[in-house]
Amino acid sequence: MALTKLNSLNIIDDLIINPQFNKSKIKKLLDELSQEAYAGPLSKYLFAAARFVREKSYGHNVFLRGLIEFTNYCKNECYYCGIRCSNHKATRYRLSLEEILLSCEIGYKNNLRTFVLQGGEDMYFTDDKMTHIIKEIKNKYPDCAITLSIGEKTRASYQKYFDAGADRYLLRHETANISHYQKLHPAKMDLNNRLNCLKILKDIGYQVGAGMMIGSPYQTLADLLNDLEFLSDFQPHMIGTGPFIPHEQTPFKDKTAGNVDLTLVILAIIRLLLPKVLLPATTALATLAPNGTIKGLEAGANVIMPNISPLNIRSLYTLYNNKKITGGESLEGIIKLTNALQEHGYHVTSTRGDSLMS
Repeated sequence: MALTKLNSLNIIDDLIINPQFNKSKIKKLLDELSQEAYAGPLSKYLFAAARFVREKSYGHNVFLRGLIEFTNYCKNECYYCGIRCSNHKATRYRLSLEEILLSCEIGYKNNLRTFVLQGGEDMYFTDDKMTHIIKEIKNKYPDCAITLSIGEKTRASYQKYFDAGADRYLLRHETANISHYQKLHPAKMDLNNRLNCLKILKDIGYQVGAGMMIGSPYQTLADLLNDLEFLSDFQPHMIGTGPFIPHEQTPFKDKTAGNVDLTLVILAIIRLLLPKVLLPATTALATLAPNGTIKGLEAGANVIMPNISPLNIRSLYTLYNNKKITGGESLEGIIKLTNALQEHGYHVTSTRGDSLMS
């Protein structure tokens, strides 16, 4: 075996024992992985290491989150996103409180104990409306966790949601490189504000999720290394990362989709750097790769988010093209998913599945 590959194996072994970010070592590892197109023996060794580390903290447990996409209105103009405000071809919708609660009821009956309220930055949903929704869900399902993913807000707003009963907040940082961020967003959007939001959320007491797309336009290896360094320093409770997929009604419609194998490699490295983090196998991964969900789990992920939004609106929440849409809201859909996971040696838990990150 070549000396460089032996060195890369040593880097992986060292990360198992000492999960500390070292830019030169991670770069060396990624360089070596790229030489086998992220799909050779070294990748397999990396994935095995990621599973070993995950199982030390979480065993073979997989946590399901009920995803409710409750609005596709958004004030922002992110260049990659299909629900950007200037996309006049998008059919817009907002779920009523009754529709949200019905989705929660379906999820609860199917043993889901976390509900993820995800939407664009929709000014219709004021703090009063959001706190009312959160309180109603908590009143009906006090044993469940509520995760919000509704973008950048003020400290006061985040505090109100937390006081109303929200437990977690997902806010992908997108990229830790300000020049890269500016290529993905209009000038009015500010990376420093986004990073400050993440710090505020953690300070308030949320379990916080960050993350980025793999293969987003103009992304470089240096950008990915900066992202991994940021995540290692920030120590989020959750990390959402999946491949970039272009949307036909955005400025990035002709850009190339992210590499699935590189995405899996980044998932595995994240698991080694943050052994106790909650790490989803994302819908984007399942969209691009046959059996993408299982591949994500085999690379170290331990969270899946079945979509329990009403079926009639799922095709309207299109952040990217050809989004995978399943019947996960039905009892049959959850049972099918559970059985598929069990066949691969995983155990679906019916708990909140809180992060073990301190």
